[in-house]
Amino acid sequence: MTKSELIDALAERRDFSRRTSEHIVNVVFGAMKRSLMERGRIEVRGFGSFKVRQYKGYVGRNPKTGQEISVAPKVLPVFKVSKNLRAQLNDDLS
Repeated sequence: MTKSELIDALAERRDFSRRTSEHIVNVVFGAMKRSLMERGRIEVRGFGSFKVRQYKGYVGRNPKTGQEISVAPKVLPVFKVSKNLRAQLNDDLS
């Protein structure tokens, strides 16, 4: 599902205009982004949680040339699916 499809689904389900739905989705994503940028954690019960994980720098290799490359430290968002959602997805496979 894309952001545009999410906006359309919200507009259809709640009889909002597309513009209102777009504003709501942008506010929610903006709040989530700000929380992660402040190194916060986001938890959506029954869906999963987002948090920021810091990775140390390391020396890697270019697989093509074998030359050593210094990889800088980085910060990345990480998503962990909830047990409930994981169970529902696996039940659908049965």
